[in-house]
Amino acid sequence: MSHTEKDVQCREIITKAVCGKGRKFTQATHTITPTHSPTSILGCWIINHTLTTEKVGDSVEVSGTYDIHFWYSFNNNTKTEVATETVSYVDHVPLTVVDKNCLDSDMDVVAKVIQQPTACEATISNSGNSVLVQVEREFGVEVIGETKVCVMVCPDGCSDFDDKDFGFDEDVDQDYEDLDPEFLIDDLD
Repeated sequence: MSHTEKDVQCREIITKAVCGKGRKFTQATHTITPTHSPTSILGCWIINHTLTTEKVGDSVEVSGTYDIHFWYSFNNNTKTEVATETVSYVDHVPLTVVDKNCLDSDMDVVAKVIQQPTACEATISNSGNSVLVQVEREFGVEVIGETKVCVMVCPDGCSDFDDKDFGFDEDVDQDYEDLDPEFLIDDLD
């Protein structure tokens, strides 16, 4: 059965969808003062990372804490000790993709840790009493909410759905050598 332009109807459907996306890379330097003046740094690592998220305007606020542990020698390299300090942070991740049709009620925020907080370098400060720890971290966020989508409606229903030819090739042994694997990578970032 052929439909004319008059027969075409559209409907707005409200559904849950990703209404905003963002990503942020952060570098931070933390100053830690151990109980003894360090002679040398023997190791540094970060554990116990926790975070919470909240949508604030056109960005997502990622708040969290982690423990910095560093192993150091003191007393002219004759003794060692591990110092620990809990550090808190707040990162504002701007939403670069925002759906303007998104309804602001009841939004969910999902944060994905792309790079866990990692100690890149630990150095003794110029004063010699503290240690400077350089940390990197990266987050990706998504805001999920209700949004409107517009769909075309067949007034007679889908009874003739099986008779349609959508042009999909059912040959599963197709050769994919000519496909560019980087084709969609830019759209995903």
